[in-house]
Amino acid sequence: MKTVAVIGGGASGLMAALTAAQNEENRVLLLERQQRLGRKLLATGNGRCNLTNTQASIAHYHGEDPGFARFALERFTPADTLAFFRSLGLLTVEERGGRIYPLSDSANSVLDVLRFAAASAGVEPHTACRVVRVTRAGGGFSLECETGRFSCDRLIVACGGAAGGKLGGVTDGYELLKSLGHARTKLTPSLVQLLTAPEYPRALKGVRADAAVALRRGSELLARSEGEVQFIENGLSGPAVFDVSRTAARCGEGAEIALDFFRGRGGDELAQMLRARRDALPELEAGELLCGMLHNRLGRMCVKYAGLGGAAPLSSLSDADLARVLAACRDFRLPLRGAAGFDGAQVTAGGVSTAQFDPRTLESRLVPGLFACGEVLDVDGDCGGYNLQWAWASGALAGRLGT
Repeated sequence: MKTVAVIGGGASGLMAALTAAQNEENRVLLLERQQRLGRKLLATGNGRCNLTNTQASIAHYHGEDPGFARFALERFTPADTLAFFRSLGLLTVEERGGRIYPLSDSANSVLDVLRFAAASAGVEPHTACRVVRVTRAGGGFSLECETGRFSCDRLIVACGGAAGGKLGGVTDGYELLKSLGHARTKLTPSLVQLLTAPEYPRALKGVRADAAVALRRGSELLARSEGEVQFIENGLSGPAVFDVSRTAARCGEGAEIALDFFRGRGGDELAQMLRARRDALPELEAGELLCGMLHNRLGRMCVKYAGLGGAAPLSSLSDADLARVLAACRDFRLPLRGAAGFDGAQVTAGGVSTAQFDPRTLESRLVPGLFACGEVLDVDGDCGGYNLQWAWASGALAGRLGT
């Protein structure tokens, strides 16, 4: 019998352990530094666990070599993820944009069925067990933990990344793999809130809007997305913002976020609606011009952004004034001041160089018998279940141990 050790009891580590345990000749150890398995998993999808996306494809992934992830993603597809969890007794529901959630609407359901499956498969969990050193020992590995030592024939590193430090995000995996000769790329937070000049966000705190989001530096378009945006005390949050945050965290100074609150709608139709409101309600205050079209606070802020007084009657607004308000709604710009840090990030952009691993097995090209999966590698996905799909797919591939 061969001993397989998996370092990291998150999504990819649990999947790797379960896959390795399918071979009855393997004894599988699952070593987790925290007091319980899967703590970060419980926070995904705001506690609902967006466990995959039916539209997952290589186009939604990033890194120095995004194509590295192709084989794993094609070998274990979203359909395979759904079939896997269905076999564990989990019911799911599909929501907007192909996002898949547990029917219970609780991440606990996902973690529970994984824990039950691991126990049934004979996986041996060791929690509160931080691995501090890995060395080669004969044809296998020796693992030194804060609480003892383990030895194994095959090793899978699934420690996750630096994101979500308060939930267990660490750099342990990078350091362990570095000690075995592996290099990593630059790390930046991703799927994270963006910090902007605070004047408008502070006044709009808590307001949500559907918008097109463009990250620009002058006339250059750096990144774009669309969907829900949420204003926070000192910037922006929400899925559409998260999708451009990877680029925003790396773009340096001089960038702006441009918001279009009327994405997909024709300008002529909107201009006609504004003129009709002015003509029908000439005594209405200008601050109410966009009532029914945008959130009330956002509508009043767009009027202010356009340089108009909110207390003036609509009858005082010229067609040019209305055009300025419409332009403010279509190109509401906020100077970017950076991204929030790793503690608030959902994912780490960057990681251990994928050039040093075989994409068809996830085995190290430098150290035979060593595998890596999940966020510790330089692969990160867009917002919407793509990162968990990578965790399941890469964990399943690593857990096959090259067979």
